[in-house]
Amino acid sequence: MQEYKNYLGLGIAGNFALHLAQAGELEDFKNIITEDEAAPKGIFPFYLPCKKTVNTPRPKEMLFTYPLSSTYIKLPNEDVNVQAEPEVGLLCELSYEENKISAITPQYFTAYNDCSIRVSGAKKISDKKNWGENSKGIASKLLSIDKFTSGGVMDNFSICSFLRRDNEFHAYGENVELNGYSYFYDKLTEWIKNQINTQKDIGPLENIKEYISTCNNPKNIIISIGATRYTPYGETTFLQTNDEVLVVIYNHIHYSLDDVMQTLRNKKYTKDDMSILAQKVY
Repeated sequence: MQEYKNYLGLGIAGNFALHLAQAGELEDFKNIITEDEAAPKGIFPFYLPCKKTVNTPRPKEMLFTYPLSSTYIKLPNEDVNVQAEPEVGLLCELSYEENKISAITPQYFTAYNDCSIRVSGAKKISDKKNWGENSKGIASKLLSIDKFTSGGVMDNFSICSFLRRDNEFHAYGENVELNGYSYFYDKLTEWIKNQINTQKDIGPLENIKEYISTCNNPKNIIISIGATRYTPYGETTFLQTNDEVLVVIYNHIHYSLDDVMQTLRNKKYTKDDMSILAQKVY
């Protein structure tokens, strides 16, 4: 899957209640103050669609390596714990004025896996987000957005996730409606625009605007809008070789959770009003 090599890749930290605590990352953000208690904590890069030209510590060299796959997750060479992070990926168009983001226009949404290394003491969020090819997941099927506001098609969608291990299914993330995100729709795009334009290199965060300028202001972006809450199983279970990670975004008006489970058991990953990411771990 190389079709997004020219897309900027950014993620949002702390956009779903309790996830950061489950992921053991609250301490990383203890000095990050937000105006709104429910606001996300910040934005991190997971892929920069250009070549590094200056020999500086940041951005990390690995961020220039394309990490997305719709079929595989490759575990790091180091002996570290890795968790899947089920979430929504937004594919958006970016507009600029005077070298700043002026508008973010979401066009598609899809199932996404913000797979992450769990280590303490990492200097930046991005240090845990890209360790090479096949370290991130995005479903091959995109779902069209009619309008990114309440009353649009996304009101009718939910997200769930599972881990298939030894041919048994385990619920990995909670089954929740997309509008359960802390920031969503216009509130989210306005926050993203402001955060990109103003975020400083502080604590676990980086200066995203400088990175975007380095890549000559890409016109397209994939934004992973935040991992949902884990089930007790997902919170305590790390990925192993031969696992299969399954993230599903589905129309809960047309399908029940039982319908989703039956679809996964049958390995029929092409359904209308459903975006399914199925990744084999190696």
